[in-house]
Amino acid sequence: RGTDYIINEVKTSGLRGRGGAGFPSGMKWSFMNKPSDGRPKYLVVNADEGEPGTCKDREIMRHDPHKLVEGCLVAGRAMGAKAAYIYIRGEFYNEASNMQVAISEAYQAGLIGKNACGSGYDFDVFM
Repeated sequence: RGTDYIINEVKTSGLRGRGGAGFPSGMKWSFMNKPSDGRPKYLVVNADEGEPGTCKDREIMRHDPHKLVEGCLVAGRAMGAKAAYIYIRGEFYNEASNMQVAISEAYQAGLIGKNACGSGYDFDVFM
């Protein structure tokens, strides 16, 4: 259904960022959904856990890393990004290991990479 459909669904859902500001995700994504100027677009995921008192990034990577990979694919498609780069702080060794397994499994299943999900859209995830 396309990028506009994805962005409108996210706006309608009321999804907000899990950092301190709680910024509306659909609005943030719409800023990136612009006509191409020829330069590639990238999605950057900051899983540093830098906000005081938060544990959201670590918990997702520890217990459901596939959800983060799927979120990268959906957000990347909505923004027209060709790849996602996930930053994880060095102390999160086990979580980084979990993420790498989930990323590898997603590549093996054809969910990301060339022709992600059989859609004609190429999307890579790097950590």
